Amino acid sequence: QADLVESGGGFVQAGGSLRLSCSVSGSISSIDVMEWYRQAPGKERELVASITGGGNTNYVDSVKGRFTASRDNAENTVYLQMNSLKPEDTGVYYCEPNLLLRDGSTWWGRGQGTQVTVAS
Repeated sequence: QADLVESGGGFVQAGGSLRLSCSVSGSISSIDVMEWYRQAPGKERELVASITGGGNTNYVDSVKGRFTASRDNAENTVYLQMNSLKPEDTGVYYCEPNLLLRDGSTWWGRGQGTQVTVAS
């Protein structure tokens, strides 16, 4: 149905920046809402940011002012720009889009995850 490819994770020092990408391909019409989750060791999975098809965004309080979600609808790609990174931002980040498929159905996908490590 659809393939999701995440990229952009890595290792940075505190205060650094990373940009995550989530590209979707396959039999899709569009990406509706895209959610970004992170899973830190020993912690519950956390919804970090979301962006709707119309570009409306929401963020968990801990990343407001530092993270920015954006999207390129023509490329079926969604981004998460992460600035002023903190050690507590460390974790595996997953993109989870709600996809509108060409057959008219919808499907919640999940990327393979990308590791973000922020050193103090």
